[in-house]
Parts: sequence; structure tokens; C-alpha cells
Amino acid sequence: MIYAGKAITVKEIEGGIAQLNFDLEGESVNKFNRLTLEELAAATESLKNTDGIKGLVVTSTKDCFIVGADITEFTELFAGSEEDLVASNIQANTIFSAIEDLPYPTVTAINGIALGGGFEMCLSTDYRVMAEKAKVGLPEVKLGIFPGFGGTVRLPRLIGADNAIEWICGSKEYRSADALKFGAVDAVLPAEKLQEAAVALVNEAVAGKVDWKGRREEKTTKLKLNPMESMMTFETAKGFVAGQAGPNYPAPVEAIKAMQKHSGMSRDKAIQVEAKGFAKMAKTSVSASLIGLFLNDQALKAKAKEMESKSTEVKLAAVLGAGIMGGGIAYQSALKGTPIIMKDIAQAGIDLGLNEATKLLTKRVDKGRMTATKMAGVLNAITPALSYGDFGNVDLVVEAVVENPKVKDIVLCEVEGLVSEDTVLTSNTSTISIDLLAKNLKRPENFCGMHFFNPVHMMPLVEIIRGEKTSEETIATTVAYAKAMGKTPVVVNDCPGFLVNRILFPYFGGFCALVRDGADFQRVDKLLEKFGWPMGPAYLLDVVGMDTGKHAGEVMADGFPDRMKNEFRTAIDVMFEDGRYGQKTDSGFYKYELDRKGKQKKVKDDSTYELLKPVVQGSQEFTDEEIIERMMVPLCIETVRCLEDGIVDTAAEADMGLIFGIGFPPFRGGALRYIDSIGLEAFCAIADKYKDLGALYHPTAGMREMAKAGKTYFG
Repeated sequence: MIYAGKAITVKEIEGGIAQLNFDLEGESVNKFNRLTLEELAAATESLKNTDGIKGLVVTSTKDCFIVGADITEFTELFAGSEEDLVASNIQANTIFSAIEDLPYPTVTAINGIALGGGFEMCLSTDYRVMAEKAKVGLPEVKLGIFPGFGGTVRLPRLIGADNAIEWICGSKEYRSADALKFGAVDAVLPAEKLQEAAVALVNEAVAGKVDWKGRREEKTTKLKLNPMESMMTFETAKGFVAGQAGPNYPAPVEAIKAMQKHSGMSRDKAIQVEAKGFAKMAKTSVSASLIGLFLNDQALKAKAKEMESKSTEVKLAAVLGAGIMGGGIAYQSALKGTPIIMKDIAQAGIDLGLNEATKLLTKRVDKGRMTATKMAGVLNAITPALSYGDFGNVDLVVEAVVENPKVKDIVLCEVEGLVSEDTVLTSNTSTISIDLLAKNLKRPENFCGMHFFNPVHMMPLVEIIRGEKTSEETIATTVAYAKAMGKTPVVVNDCPGFLVNRILFPYFGGFCALVRDGADFQRVDKLLEKFGWPMGPAYLLDVVGMDTGKHAGEVMADGFPDRMKNEFRTAIDVMFEDGRYGQKTDSGFYKYELDRKGKQKKVKDDSTYELLKPVVQGSQEFTDEEIIERMMVPLCIETVRCLEDGIVDTAAEADMGLIFGIGFPPFRGGALRYIDSIGLEAFCAIADKYKDLGALYHPTAGMREMAKAGKTYFG
């Protein structure tokens, strides 16, 4: 044994060939944490000091090669100064460069996932052989940074600047065939033949059959582009990528700038440029937010996985009420492998639901994401029904009929008498109390809310709503089913609007008050979109539907009259009364016309201003900052209230609910992380400027106590 550690071992395997193997003790995957980096440095030093070695093969015992850097260490690491981060990255890079500088040929056998730092490790060897089912990539820009272990230096010198820009700025994971086509790997083989092929390639290099020294020289010298080619490549890419990423996500463009700057340098100088650019991005609020989101997502997944251990497998599901929503739920369930019965009281509803599923599947086929045979299989997994004939075998039912408590009560009580005693019943209600709907059920412990967001196939969030009598087994089974459907479940407790809608309507309340006081709704939309929302509040109301907004607003007002009951006639009231429901009627705050592809497009409608005149009571001039504050403060305070009231267990779940449910700007991290970025004391001072606007703008006592103590929602 040449070296033995807790993450890495090195031994001679045959004929002077050494094997450096990754197998991080106590973990299901390999990752670059401090321990692994320290051991890689020590292992490389041992290799340099061992006589008789003529080549190196790098392998992994685990099914994945290396998933990347240990992101849980980023928060502490990135808290240091920019200078410390540069030094840290340069130090880490000396390890990868030491591998690259070993005095004999090196080959990595990529047996599974190799992402970020894991793939950068692969790039430090002379050659790479890859298993057929493995994936590689550099996804760092998703975290607001870019590759920092030599990825921006080695990849363009290996596959060309254009391709490297596509890989790094696109942050995709590439399958073996694509990696081979780009030249990022040298061979693709079945996993069982991988190590044998790696050893054979080392022997070929030793025998002089492949020019490993020439390959190494390409990676360690300047990029082979003349000045004109360099300018054309990088300047064109910067413009295109800036347009794609937008102004709120600077990392992709900064990655290109770093590559352009170090393209004429040798490896070691280029790595210094990369390290400085990496540190600059690591210190941005965008990076802090996106890394926070990643960690929040991991926490949600861990919590869901823990719940799954108490769940019952859903082998057959059912949805009550077809139509667009029911069809979307049926499509998603069948697509992800759970057969489902789609029941309606009328054939027209069944037809609408099947048409919705067929339309979504056809799009997948047209885009090459699914074969026609697979499409037929998914459709066959949806069983249309006008009766409850097969409901005795159903494990979970999603009720998705009209948003009316009396109708839902009748349907739920009816189906409860026809399913087994263990069947889980859920309601896709967006506003109605789960305890109210459970009132007449014989087995309320088997009932909970399962709130999907529209359109079902696109929106990742599902709210799982726990009623007073809901059992943990019911919650666990519903969480497991949501996960099986490819969704992110967030468990919340019962209250009007649950989590997402309860937080959304104070935001709409802020909007209505702005319009009342004289703000131009189009200006508000543009400012909130610039702030990072996918659409402004007026446009969002048009998409949600004014009828839905009116109904949900009344539910919120009844539940929280102190702050959500409007004492004035609102813009929503006017739109609703005029029958301008938004996209569904082709008219709301905006008009909607079909474009050449048959999709609705938003068009300015001057008549809206005339319609709104009766509800505009002032002509106040607002700064951009005031509009943002008046919109964001109520939403943020209500998020805090949900956390303090125990509607949601953690700050992470609250923020993820907003990002996945209503498109809160990801680069801002969620409402609670947004408060942290401002500082609670400063946030309370902002809110106090608008205290005369009512209770929506009044920070809670808990917020003020935390502000005094200097606390944050995320440590």
C-alpha cells in the first residue's frame, strides 16, 4: 500500500501501475471536503516519492465517481475575505496540478457521476475513460459561482473555448456519448470493463503509442487562439450569455471573462486568474442565496426521506374531477410510474382530462424526449372512469373537484365509503380548511390536503396540509407519493390559504393599496419583474384569474380580518365585477391575443386605466424603492408570521415554498433570507415607514426581539 486514508487509498495493482481510489468513509457518495483534499495532497506526495511507478489509474469504489465539492462547507469558507478565498483556491489547485505534473501518464476511470470538482479532478489527468451510464459536467454557475479547481483553465484547452463556454455557462450534465463527442473523454465502455480499459490506455501511453506528453502540454500552456479568434469567441459569447442569464445572475458572464483573461497564459498563471474570479463571485449575495437554496433543498429532501420510512407504497392512485387540473395530476402520476384512475361525473370532463394528458405527452414526443411507444404506455396507465368501480384497490385519492366546501364534502364522504379502510384521502383545495373538510369523515386520520400548483406538470411544489386529526402515516404516504410524482413536498399545518396563498395575498394587498394611492400598475409590474419576479402582480393576477383571486381573497379576509380585510374597493373587485378575469377571458389588467404559435401574449390595454379610475383615491408620486418596499414588506412579514405560528416548521421550508410555489426570485433566496440580507433591524425600520398603511406593515414582536438580539433566520 502506497497510501491509506479515510477517503483515498493508493496501491500498486500491476506492472508498476498505481491505482488511486476514492472511497470516502461513512458517506454514500464521494465528495471533495477538507478531509478528501488533504488526503489527495498526501496521496499525491506519496506517489511522487514512490519508485518504480510508471502510470496511474484513478478510480472510485462508490457507484458515483465524485459528486463535487462539499457544499455544506461553503458557508463557512465563503464567510472569509476575498483574499483568503483566493489563497484557498490556489492552494487547492496545487493539489490538482501536482497530479497533472506526475512524471508518468495518468487516466481516470469515470464510473458514475463526476460533477464540479469531481470532473475537475478528472480533467487533471491526461486521459479519461467513461462508463456508458455515467454523467459529467461543471454546474457551478447554478450556485452563483464558476469552476474553481481549474475547470475554466483545463476544459477550454481540452475541448475548445466555444465548447467549454457552453459546458460551463450552461451548467448541464452530459451523458457519455455527448462527452465523447465533445472530446471531454477519450473512450466510453460498459462499467465492468472500465478499469481494464484505463490500465490498457496507461500501458499504451507508456509504450509510446499515444502522445500523453503532447496532451498534457495542450492543457498546461496557453489556449491556441489568435487575437482575432479570441475576441470573436469571447465577446460574442459574453453578449449571448448575458442575454440568457439576465442581470441578476452574473456568474456565467464572469466565467467567460475569466477564460478570456487567462486564455493567453500558462496553467499556473491562469489558475490565479480563475481563483480571483471565483472569489469575487463567492462573495456576492447571489451566491449566498443560491447556495442557501441548495442547502434548503437538501434539508427538504432529507426530511422527506425520513418521512418515507413511515409511508405505505402507493401502487394505484385516483383523482376525482378530471378537466385541466385532474388531467395534469393524472398525467404527472402516470408519467412517473404510478397508475391512476381519473374519475369524473361527465364524459366531457373525462375528455378534457385525457386531452390535457395527451397534449402534454405529445409535446414530449415532438421534442424527442419520449417515444410514441412510451407515450402510449403512459396513457394506458390513466384509467378514465365515470363510476367508482375499481376504487376498492386504490391506495390514495386526490380530490380535485370545484373549490366549494359543500361539493367537496359530498364527494369526500361518498368516496370514503367506497375505498378500503387504509386508503389515504387528500384534497387539492387551495384555500378551504382541511379540518372543515374532515368534519364529516369517518376516518379523518386518513385525510390531508395535497395542494398542487397550476400548471401541475411545470410547478415543482406540492403543499401537504396536516389537519388536526391527520396521522403521521397519512402525511408520510402523501409525501412519498408527491416525491414519486417528481414533486417537492412541503408539509404545513392547516390555516386559511395554508402557506403559499396566505403569504401571496398580503403581496396582492400591497399592490391594491398602491393602485388606490395612484401607482401605475404597469410600472409596478415592470419594477417587480426587474426585482426578479417572473411576472409582476397585475400580470400574475391575470394568470391566476380574477375570479380565483376574488374568492381566495375573501377566504383570507375572513381568516385574518385584522390585516387582510380591505376597507376599500380594490382593483381586483373592479376587474371581477367587469368580467375581466384575466387570461381565461382574454382580458384583465392586460389584453391577451394569440401569437403566431397560438400562445397567449400580453398586450397593453389603455381601457384598464379608465376602468380603474373609481378605485384610485390619490395621485401620490412613488420612487422605485417605495414601490418595492410596499410590495415586499407585507409578503415578508406574513412569511415570518407563518413561521412563528407553526404553519411551517423551518425557515428553509418557508423560503422553498415561495420559490417553488410562486416564483420568488431565487437569487434573493426567499423571503426570510431576503430579510436577513437587509438585516432585521433595518427591515423593521423600513416597515415602520409604512405603519399607517395598517397591520400588514407591522413587524411582529418576535421580529423586533430578534432585531435587538442581532439574530437572523439563517445562521
